[in-house]
Parts: sequence; structure tokens; C-alpha cells
Amino acid sequence: MARMDPGTTLIIATLMMLLNGGVLGLMHRGLSADVRPSAADWRIGTLLMAGGSVLLAAQAKFQPGFILPLANGCLLLALALYWRAVRRFDGHPDTVWVFAPMLVAALGVYWFAAVMPTLRVRVMVASVAWVFYLSAAAYSLLGSYKAQAAVSRAVLAGLFLAVACCMLLRGLYFGTHPDGAASILDGAYWFNALTPLVAAVLPVIGTTAFLMMSSERIRQQWELAASTDYLTGLPNRRTIHGTGDARFNAAQRAGAGLAVALIDIDHFKPVNDRYGHDVGDAALKHIAGILERHCRGPHLVGRMGGEEFVVLLEVATTKEALAAAERLRRAVEKRPFELGGELLPITVSIGVGLFAPGDTGLASLLRRADTAMYAAKARGRNRVEVQEGGDTVWGAPVSQWPDKPDEPVA
Repeated sequence: MARMDPGTTLIIATLMMLLNGGVLGLMHRGLSADVRPSAADWRIGTLLMAGGSVLLAAQAKFQPGFILPLANGCLLLALALYWRAVRRFDGHPDTVWVFAPMLVAALGVYWFAAVMPTLRVRVMVASVAWVFYLSAAAYSLLGSYKAQAAVSRAVLAGLFLAVACCMLLRGLYFGTHPDGAASILDGAYWFNALTPLVAAVLPVIGTTAFLMMSSERIRQQWELAASTDYLTGLPNRRTIHGTGDARFNAAQRAGAGLAVALIDIDHFKPVNDRYGHDVGDAALKHIAGILERHCRGPHLVGRMGGEEFVVLLEVATTKEALAAAERLRRAVEKRPFELGGELLPITVSIGVGLFAPGDTGLASLLRRADTAMYAAKARGRNRVEVQEGGDTVWGAPVSQWPDKPDEPVA
């Protein structure tokens, strides 16, 4: 069987790179705005990788001192852009130092191609730069894997590491065989035919993995938007109901251990009427921040809509539920909303619905909390009321709770 020569392999690899770069270009507008800068880096890197491959294939027609530094410079710049694409994808700050290894390696290739022509050292210099960029890109991907676990991220990191291993072996091979080929076009050495195919893995398979990462990012953004309140960033009604149903089932199996606190801001409509809805929105975010800071551990706070918030409390007794709700009430009361240097006092009324053995779902606790909250409004506002079971609604005297507004909900 005839062996494919390295020049033909380079041409085939180049065509594959150009096709994938074109596909990414066509899909660019369909990507989310936060992904487009990194996608542009990846696309340019793919085109540079193709350009560098063309230059290597044509090196016999030019002086080595000119064509080899230019070709290797294109390839290494492509790798630098791949690394920068990964960094920008994860929101890391941009830095020009990403391109420093490329410049150093390109100068090294020039020196050992034009001044002191030595293939062995030239290949080793280029290989070290390849291994550095590929390892750095893989490290960036894996460093954010816990926060953004995705199969495509792991695949792309694996590709970077696999190509890095191949380039490391290539450098070691030529470093230990000083009488090797005169150039990458020498078909007598199997490494020369293999290298273009290995290099093409990143632009070809890597582009597919990058597009999958982008697609997963869009999916995560949609999921977040569907589960989060757009204004406060808290879980929305849908999330609260989903989590609440799961916790209700757990409480039902255990026989107790759940309460729902419904929180309504007192006299909120006059704030909107007097200062405008923008100020009202800022006040809602202010309250949301306080509630979120004071609901830690298993407790979950979300926004039901309007000026109403809800907290799922994993508590064992009525006293624990009242204590938790009272701390939330006091935390809000102790932190007025600042408006242009003016402190605007804001208070909340809280109704707590406790789990009862006969409850059939989370809706039972929400109805109970709603009844207790309206009782708190009727009895003067800025207070906590609780309904355990049946129709009994009773309050928590403020004087009986310790003044610890900064303490998170226990």
C-alpha cells in the first residue's frame, strides 16, 4: 500500500480546517453575546492553523529563514488564540501575555532556520511551545469544570492534552534522532505524515466540541432564566414550588420538619407611587439581598411576585420557625433602604405556615402562611404570625426573641 506523503496530508488537513472555520463563521450570529468574542478567537485561530499548514506545505519554494518562522508563527498564534478563546469563554480577563510564548518560539524557529539551521533544535522549540499552549488551554478548561460541568468541556480538554502528548513525543523523537528528516515534508519518517493529522484534530473535532460548549452555555442560561426571578436573582415561583414539593414529601415521610414563611413588604405601593417604579425595584432588590444573606444552609428564599417573598424553612418545632421568621423581620427593619442620602424605613409582615400530618401538599402550607400573613397585616404590620393547623392563628411577641438581627436563620 502506498504511503500518503506529508505534503498531501497537509493539504487535506488544511481543507478540513477551512471547512470547520467556515461552519463556525456561519453559526457565529446564533451564539449568545457572551460567547461570540471567544468564538471569534477560535475561528481566527482555525484559519491561522490552515494558513500555517499551507505555508508548511509550500516551504520547498521559499527560503527556510522566511517561510518556517512565518508558518510556525501562524500555527503558534492559532494556539494562543485557542487558549484565549477558552479563557474568554469562562470570563477570565484578557492579557497580552497570552501571546508571549508564541513570539519567543517564533524567534527561536527563525534563529535555528536562518542563522544556525538545526532541525532537531527547531522542532524541539516548536514542540515546547505547542505543549505549553495545549496544556494551558486544558488547564483552563478543567479549572472551571466543577462550576460548569459539561461533557463537551471534558472532551475539548482531552483533545488538548492528547495533541500535547503527541507533540511532546514528536519533540522527544527528533531530539533523540539528530540525523532525522530535513523537513516535515520528508516522507521517510512516519512522524511527519502523522503530525498534520494530529494538528488537524483541534480545528476539526475541537471546533465541534467548542460549539457543543456554546450550546450547553445557552441551555444553562435558559434554565437559569426559567428558574430565577429576573429582578432579584432569587429563585422564582416555579423553583420554589418545585423545591417545596420535594421538601414537603421529605417532611411527610419524616412526620415533621418544614414550615413556609410568606413575607410581604408593608406599605410598598406608596413607595412606587411617590418615588417611581425604578426606586421600587431597587427597594425590592434591597430586601431580597437582606433575606438571602439571612437564609443560609437548608433554608431557601425566593420571590413569589410583586412585593411577596417566600422562605422554605427546615425547622423541627414551632418555636424554631417563629425564631427564624422573627430574625428575618428584624433584619429588614434594622436596615433602611438608602435613597439619595435619605434613609427610607421598610418593614415586612410575615406569616408562617407549619407542616401538619394531614397536609396533602405544599399548597396547604402556603394557604396557612397566607392566612397568617394577612393576620399580621390586620394586627398592625411589621410582625410575625403563625398558623400551625386548623384555624388557629397566633403571634410571636417581639419581646420574647433575642435581638440578633445579624444572625443567619438557624
